[in-house]
Amino acid sequence: MDTTKTEEQFRAVMQECRTLFEKKLHDYGASWRILRPSSLTDQLFIKAKRIRSLETTGTSLVGEGIRPEFIALINYGIIGLIQLEHGFVDTVDINPAQAMEMYDRHAKECLELMLRKNHDYNEAWRDMRVSSYTDFILTKIQRVKEMEDLQEGTLVSEGIDSNYMDIINYACFGAIKTVEGQ
Repeated sequence: MDTTKTEEQFRAVMQECRTLFEKKLHDYGASWRILRPSSLTDQLFIKAKRIRSLETTGTSLVGEGIRPEFIALINYGIIGLIQLEHGFVDTVDINPAQAMEMYDRHAKECLELMLRKNHDYNEAWRDMRVSSYTDFILTKIQRVKEMEDLQEGTLVSEGIDSNYMDIINYACFGAIKTVEGQ
């Protein structure tokens, strides 16, 4: 099992996401800080549903493909991790440097999780279909919705943060595979 290629590809996708996040941070500031958890979950949901629609119909009237939606899922997933840690606010309370520091910390955590799981699962993601990543992401989002609706907490399940990290990692695999498939 050679995980070196996976780590390099994962890092490249995450760098692409970081670059886009930083550019959007420049244009919009950290406006996402006002998002409540349910709104963020719905944003992840519409991105994943769009991927599933494109996979199912093969038609895009907007002109953007599947890969940009996987990139968006990664960035919104990291925003979700930041929001879980710091809560939502009514006015933006961080500057771009602070936002990037938070982004980098959570991106690193996702990489470390992927490396551990990829070792244990022996590169199984490489033999999966991209549509399975989409379905797993949608399942994780549904789980998050259920946990948000419970409000009093779960009994035996991983937390919302674990689900966000899995969404990020599946989306990263999807972004890698959509390039490999071309």
